Amino acid sequence: MDFGLSEDQELLCRSAAEFLAAECPPTLVREVARDEDGYPRALYRKMAELGWMGLVVPEAYGGAGVGTLELALLCEQLGRCVVPGPFFSSAVLATLAILHGGSSAQKKRWLPKLASGEAIGTVALLEESDRIDAPGVALRARARGSKWALSGTKLFVTDAHVADVLVVAARTAGRDEDGVTLFLVPRETPGVKVLPLPSIDVTRRPMEVRFENVELAKDAVLGAPGKGWRAITRVLDQAAVALAVLPGQVAEQQRD
Repeated sequence: MDFGLSEDQELLCRSAAEFLAAECPPTLVREVARDEDGYPRALYRKMAELGWMGLVVPEAYGGAGVGTLELALLCEQLGRCVVPGPFFSSAVLATLAILHGGSSAQKKRWLPKLASGEAIGTVALLEESDRIDAPGVALRARARGSKWALSGTKLFVTDAHVADVLVVAARTAGRDEDGVTLFLVPRETPGVKVLPLPSIDVTRRPMEVRFENVELAKDAVLGAPGKGWRAITRVLDQAAVALAVLPGQVAEQQRD
């Protein structure tokens, strides 16, 4: 059995390394670190043109339709150059959440925008308890007639300040997995407040996001009520594979 990379995978690694060496030198990383939002838009436009923002998006929705291994290989190259900005938040977390949890209409609306770089997304999961499990989701979502109302706070929401849409995990019932529902919340929705949190990582911008009686239409539910945690579990499992290369990246950065 051959455990080596395919020709296409080798090409992805080489082309990504060459592109990032030219387009994301240390001078750019330092410059972006001083910017208010830490989002190098020109670089991301080029990354979107290469298909990177839609790497795991199916071709039917305008993406490349490749697998998790290719995503991990690209993340390795991004880590080598310490690429700043919302790639992981948008092209991995938000994209996978909509891919695994969204309805057909929601996928058609959002996946092409995320894949093309027209829109940026992120996932709002963690709260004050810092628990990455279903009981850790306490932010409340209550049905009000034909709408939902969200109230609560999410912490360490990376890149929320530049995101067009947030995938928000909220509690709609009980305390277990069946009570977690995902919502698609545009950042400009009234009642959404994004505040910066201190961080030693200048390439990622963690945010506190407050939801103050935020009203959402029924179609803001991602998929179906009470099915959100299943989607989050799939997202975290797939994202963990892409993140598995990070220790090697850190060591290499230290050697450089």
